[in-house]
Amino acid sequence: MNTTIDGSRVAFLVADGVEQNDLTTVWKAVERAGGIPVLVSPEDGRVQSMVGDQTRDTFAVDESTSDADAADFVALVIPGGVMSADTLRADAAAIAFTMEMFEQRKPVAAVCHAPWVLVEAGIAEGRELTSYPSLRTDLENAGAIWSNAMVVVDGLVLTSRRADERFTQRLIEVIRESSLQTV
Repeated sequence: MNTTIDGSRVAFLVADGVEQNDLTTVWKAVERAGGIPVLVSPEDGRVQSMVGDQTRDTFAVDESTSDADAADFVALVIPGGVMSADTLRADAAAIAFTMEMFEQRKPVAAVCHAPWVLVEAGIAEGRELTSYPSLRTDLENAGAIWSNAMVVVDGLVLTSRRADERFTQRLIEVIRESSLQTV
């Protein structure tokens, strides 16, 4: 099976407090598949990553949420991290960008705490989703069907408890399949 996404731009929506492993694991998988990862954030400059409650590396922002155009990307990845997800769900431009990606029928992937952004964007209702376990009630209250699975794919919406190989493989497959349908 061909699992390349050569030249495809994939948006990574993050804010300070993004979980470094969720960001870098998926970023590297997109690069290995030939895609072009682009860091999108409400903040200019750099975003601070975390591993648990410890600060780690910073990453350069490529585009702001207010300037990012959903038409320029084939998919959206929202890595986890409590602080990042909480900031994003309160940012109108981040929510608008997420909604535009979904409305344009492009894959939208959320890891760990990032399904909070899906709730705020109105994407969760009626969908089977997974998340960090503490989000279960939030997702169910938003009308989602919460699953105790590690990875869930519901149409073009992918959720995972963490960014692992199973998740990244499914993400690349869904991006590739959805890109073929729009050609």
